[in-house]
Formats: sequence, structure tokens, C-alpha cells
Amino acid sequence: MACISPLFFLSARVPMQFRVKFWELTACKRKTWLSWSLQRCCSSDTSLSSSDHLSSGLERYKDLQKYFRRRLKDAYHRFSNIPDYSVVSGHHHLYFTEEDGIYRMDKKQSHLEPEQVLNLRQISGELEKTGLENNKRKQKFQWTVQRIRLSPRERHLAASLKCTHTEELRCVVVRLERRRFLLLDPQHVTLTLEKVFSFEWATDEILFYTTLEGLRSSAVFRLDLTSSGSRITSVFEEMQPDVFVEVALTRDRQILTINCNSRTSSEVLLSDIATSNLEPFVVQPRQLNLLYHVEHWRSRLIILANTGLGQEYQVVQAPVSEPSMDSWVSLFAPEPGTTIKDMDVVRDHCVLVARTPVSELALIVVPLIHPKNAYIVQKPGLADQQNMLEFLISSPVHPPVPYCLHPENGLLLSGTGDGSSPENQADYITTRLEACSQDGTFVHVTLFHTVPVEHLRQAPLLVHVYGAYGRDLNMEFYPEKKVMLEQGWALAYCHVRGGGERGLSWHRQACVGGKRRGVEDLQACLHHLFSLGVSSPSLTALTACSAGAVPVGALCNRHPLLMRAVTLQAPFLDVLGTMEDHSLPLTLEDRDEWGDPVGNPEHRHIITSYCPLHNITPQHYPSMLLTAYSGDNVVPLAGVLKYTEQLKKAVHTHSSMKPKSECKPAPNIALNIQPGANHLGTEDFELMLEEEALKLAFLYMELGLDPPRPRRKRRR
Repeated sequence: MACISPLFFLSARVPMQFRVKFWELTACKRKTWLSWSLQRCCSSDTSLSSSDHLSSGLERYKDLQKYFRRRLKDAYHRFSNIPDYSVVSGHHHLYFTEEDGIYRMDKKQSHLEPEQVLNLRQISGELEKTGLENNKRKQKFQWTVQRIRLSPRERHLAASLKCTHTEELRCVVVRLERRRFLLLDPQHVTLTLEKVFSFEWATDEILFYTTLEGLRSSAVFRLDLTSSGSRITSVFEEMQPDVFVEVALTRDRQILTINCNSRTSSEVLLSDIATSNLEPFVVQPRQLNLLYHVEHWRSRLIILANTGLGQEYQVVQAPVSEPSMDSWVSLFAPEPGTTIKDMDVVRDHCVLVARTPVSELALIVVPLIHPKNAYIVQKPGLADQQNMLEFLISSPVHPPVPYCLHPENGLLLSGTGDGSSPENQADYITTRLEACSQDGTFVHVTLFHTVPVEHLRQAPLLVHVYGAYGRDLNMEFYPEKKVMLEQGWALAYCHVRGGGERGLSWHRQACVGGKRRGVEDLQACLHHLFSLGVSSPSLTALTACSAGAVPVGALCNRHPLLMRAVTLQAPFLDVLGTMEDHSLPLTLEDRDEWGDPVGNPEHRHIITSYCPLHNITPQHYPSMLLTAYSGDNVVPLAGVLKYTEQLKKAVHTHSSMKPKSECKPAPNIALNIQPGANHLGTEDFELMLEEEALKLAFLYMELGLDPPRPRRKRRR
């Protein structure tokens, strides 16, 4: 099972996906993602008020948490030799990040020591501190490099930085000079821009960028660097509150695109850099239910638009001089059941990442000169190193493997030679299943396990789900998933409706009035797994983050005996209360996803029917670990606190209603509130280990599992 995603920030209640990651860190669409795999960063400490007083029910897991923390640290160390492919190539240098900043190496003199071009400790403006002060917890503020952009002739570098816990955004511009004998001064930064979200160089002296106010990006600015200083002017401002704006360059760096996208429509403006015509013009004016993304090839636009059969994506083309929809001509439409997930243009070829009807990843190459000769890339081979598309493929239990696609001859070359990872690929099994939902729709399930399915009856099962915003379920590699697999767990990924695994229609079926379908799909997946002999309810746990908590929470209210435990991260549980509050940053934008309970009585009735918070009732619930972040602007903490309080009351009421002889052991409702505003968890390695170790300790204790025994060292 595979999906596609570039590396970007979060702008909705969405997680990042398992990805085929293109090495080139290019901006693209509104559909952006935050990569929170261990990023190298520089930190400085400062005191913050603790959020420990909000947490509850965690003490019983502390001892086992310490054990799993050690195990996870060993696991991350085991995979620490996975190369970092986030290298940016300029005309003369290769740029890369280290823990204290950005460095570069001379391409022609690679034997020389790398020189530092950006010092993150200088950027932070704070001295590094360690230890405890006045018995208060210390918390690290970390600057992580998010994107790097080089100007066309490598005269300037722009880099965006993110501050952990506060999600503060900053873009720094560094002047690059080629000095034969003197190193660059890493403290010299030409300019610092605050709250910058996306940015691209038009020339060596002109930078276009957008800013993020709250969770909304609506304005484009132009920075001109001159000999006497700098000048900033406003270029564009989007007035519709549900539209998100960002800038990007086409792959050939000839066209700057201003992408204005909402949940249900797109509008793209272009600036022709090659002709120095930087005045933006519209490709196709906004039209309800029309989504499109633009690339450039020669004098034509290559457009990925949902104008295909069933409003799915197809590839069309149009002249740059006449870009509107009236001029669109179809280039390639996938076979029924195959959905396009992403597009790139490499020289004279359009490369599509697609998913087949059986949810397998496919690369489709469309020769732009002869589009009827499109073909599917089948298997690795040998090729040279020019005119290629480089990307990574991974899975939840398989570390990233580099691949190079050469569209000219259709060869796919693995960076490891045979396509295998450093770990043995044959130590686990991948099984693809189909569960029949209540309305007869078949829902795909991806199952990772180490023994045949028929031997999984006694295996603990961790079920993953999301199902919102048209986003694929996160299937990125995490060492902790590999550890669980090695300890006999089965890992199931349920691709329920509301996600994007089977195209735009898969998402549309579970929007607004169709939200119940995601819950029914999840229930069907569990029943199907159990019917095949995969685990049992007493050994099953569900896990989800953000909006994925909606189907999980709804299922817990309807059928709480289908699982024994639940872990939720930054959970969206108060759908009704959130969508009623128009002062929250995403409420207006999210009406196309959840509905408008204020202005539409039918929407209110539908939301009330499944909202996890508003359907809690006294009954025997599974044990639950909820992890939330005190400054999270995407999912308000108040909703998590309210849900936890009401759930505890319902559990207590149910226990008091039953005679002691009939009472089952009461479920444990644990709340882990962490400081900071990072919606998808901390990027600090040590804090991340604590959080993941707590989840494992919770799962083992609540499922009644013995902790895995450490491997004994052989005596010499």
C-alpha cells in the first residue's frame, strides 16, 4: 500500500501520509503536509508553565514507559543509518542541514570541509541552557529547517524555519558568495521575514512569498533586494475566508504559480519569469467543484484537473497564451478505478503517481510529444543519472528506499540495487483485504504481520484509521511500528471513505451528510478482520490522530465492545461545538467537510447523530489514552478536556449502576496534555520518545500483554 505526498506544513485537521517522497523540495498545491519524521534542529531552552496539572491517569504506566523508552531509543538508533536525502543542489554547491544549521559543499572540490551558511543558534537569539531551574520543567524551543530555496544563479538562499511548541514561522534570506579562500560568515543574514509560509525566487533579487496569519494564508508579497537595501510590496490578496494561498515554481522554473485553493475549488495565477512578465494572470477563474494544478512544458500548460469521468483527475493541456478551460485538451485519462494522486513533469514526460483498483502504487509515464504512448513502469533496471525523477518509497514497517525513474527509457532504478531496504524485506507479510460495508461498498484494508493470517487469532491488533479531507491514511515509516511487528503485533490500516485512497469520489461519499459511512466502514473492517481469524476484540486497539478521532469516537459510542483500547493524538472530538464557533480559525473552511450546524438544521441533525462528544452514554467503554497539546490552534484543547470529563462521568455512572458481581474492570481514561502548539506532536527527539513510549506502555497494560523480553547477549 503506498501513497504520495511532498513535505510541507499542516493547514487542516490532517496528518501526513505514508509517502513516495520526491527528493527535490518543491512547493506544489494547497494539499500540503507536515513531515514530522525526526528533523535535525537546533534548540535553546526556556521556562514554560507546566501542563502536568491537566494530565491525569498516567502514573500507572510510568514504569513500563521507562522500559519502552529504552527499547524505542535502541530502535531509532538501529535505523539511524538511513540516509537523509533532503539535499538541495545548486549550480556550484550541494546544500544540506545539520543539527546547528545549513551547510554546503563545493561540487568540484568535495574533499573540502563543508562550510556553514546559516547558524540556527544565532537565529534563535537565545543561549542554550540545560537542567532544571526553580524545580520547573524546562522545555526546548527548537528551530527546524522546513524548506530551502536557492535563487536561480545561487546568489541568495532563503530558508523557512519553524519553532517547535509555538509553531512560529520565519524565513531568513542569506547572501551567498563564492569565496576561494574565505568561508561565508554564518552569522550574516540579509533579511528575516516573519510568518512566512511559502516562498519562491523569481530572479536572484526578487522573492515572492505568502504569510500565515493564524491558520490562514491569503496574501502574496514581493521582496526586492537592491544595493541600497530591500523593498516589500503587496502582489495579491484573496478575500474569500475559506481559500488558502501559496506560491510555487513549475519544475522548469519558468513560471511562478499563485495557487488559491479551497476544499471545493481552485484558481491559479501565473507569472512568466522567463519573459520577466511578473504581473500575474488567471489560468481559469474559480468554479465550484473544479480543482486543478498547473505545470509548464515548452509553451504549454500541463494541468491536472478533476474534469475526468466521475469528477476524478485527468491530465489536460492548454497554451500559455490561452489558458482558460475553453482551451483545455485531454492528454491522459486513467482507466476506470485507477486514480491519479500526483503529477510531475520531467523534460518531455509527464510522470503520474497513481493507485490501481487494488490500491497498489503505480507510476505512469505520459510522453508529452506522443501522449497515446503512455505506459506503466513495471520494475527496476539500470540506467544513467541524467534527466531522472528521484523519490523515496517506504511503508509503516519498511524504511525509505531511494528510486530513480528515467522517463526516456522507462527504467526504474533502486538506490539499493535490488529495491530492498537495509533491513530484510522478507521478515514480514503484507496482506490486502476488502471488507464489505453496510451499503455494499468494499473498503480496502492493508495488514502487516509476521505469521500467516490463520495464525493471528492470539495476536494483538493495532488498527489505524483516518477518513477525512480526502487525505490518505498516514503510512509513513516509524521505527516503533517495526518494533511492534517484531513483537508479534498485527498492524491494520483501514482506508475508509472520507479519505483519498480511491480518488475524489471516495472523499465525497463521506462528506457532510455521508460522515456516517466512515464509521460504518471502520466497523466493517473490524468485523472482517475478526471473521478471518485476525485477533479478537479483547486484543484489539484503535489508533487515530486529529480528524481520524471522529470515526473512532463514534464507533466507541455505538459498539464499544469491538475494541479493548484506544489511543488518540490531538483528537478532534467536539465536531458540533467546533463547527458552531465561527471565531475558530478553520470553522468556515471546514464547512464543506463537516457541514454548517448554525445555518443548516439538517447539517446540525447529522453532526449531532455521530459527534463523539455529544453521543457519550453510560456503558462499558474501552480504555483510552488521549494526547493533546495546550496551544493547539487546529483542534481546540477545550473540546478534548470536555470529552474526557464527560467520558469519565459516563464510565463512573455505568459502574455505579451495575451490581459489583456483574461489573467488569472499569476502563482507564488517561489524559496526556503536553505544552506547545504543535498539532502533530513534538519534534524534539527525547520528548517524542516519551510520548511514543507512553502509548506502548498503555497498549501493553490495557490489552493485558506481557512486555517483550530484551534479547539476551551471548556470553563469550
